[in-house]
Amino acid sequence: MLTLEHVTKYYGRTLANDDISFRVEARQIAILLGPNGAGKSTLIKCISGLLRYTGTITIGGFWNKTDEAKRLLAYFPETPAVYDLLTVAEHLEFIRRAYRLEDDGYGDELLDRFELADKRDKLGRELSKGMQQKLSICCGLVHRPKLLIFDEPMIGLDPHAIKELKLLFQEQKAEGNALLLSTHMIDSVEDYWDVTHIMKDGRFVATQHNDPEAGSTHSLEDLFFSVTEGSQPPCTL
Repeated sequence: MLTLEHVTKYYGRTLANDDISFRVEARQIAILLGPNGAGKSTLIKCISGLLRYTGTITIGGFWNKTDEAKRLLAYFPETPAVYDLLTVAEHLEFIRRAYRLEDDGYGDELLDRFELADKRDKLGRELSKGMQQKLSICCGLVHRPKLLIFDEPMIGLDPHAIKELKLLFQEQKAEGNALLLSTHMIDSVEDYWDVTHIMKDGRFVATQHNDPEAGSTHSLEDLFFSVTEGSQPPCTL
């Protein structure tokens, strides 16, 4: 579903992403794990078409900046960006019109699920940061994307929303969609990942697959601290 080949990003003379190649398949939850400043958010913004880069990024076989690719994609930034003067309901209507979709009731289901149904008539500027984050999730899902990209998805959410989001990850995977999650919080992803790429200084320094039959002796936490705080060379497990 998502393919990156030799993606490199500079900010001036500063190298933020260094020749990164990987794939995220359908029915897979992939994690970008790394300390702050490792290059995770920059890479996600490149994938989402928000930054220029060198290399190749395709979504569903389409160049990531094409309309076809964007219809398959949902990007959920760490800091939600909602419209101050649109109500919660108007946000969903705006997204439906942008994608030329009929109202099939899915938006209302999402509002119920994330406890926003009673906030339908509230303006974006009247919502707390946590509510804005939940609204951002609902807006990103309403067009039923095939590739979901989350940057620090759990930050700012209440326990109910975190529970629902984790269930949503599993449901999206079961439906055949691909998910890419970026975080520096190991415990927020330890229960449901398929493959984790650990980043440091703009590079992948380790990749671990969640395969119990492989019998790996390394926990994700052990591997993370070994390669980000030690001198271990890049590895794949």
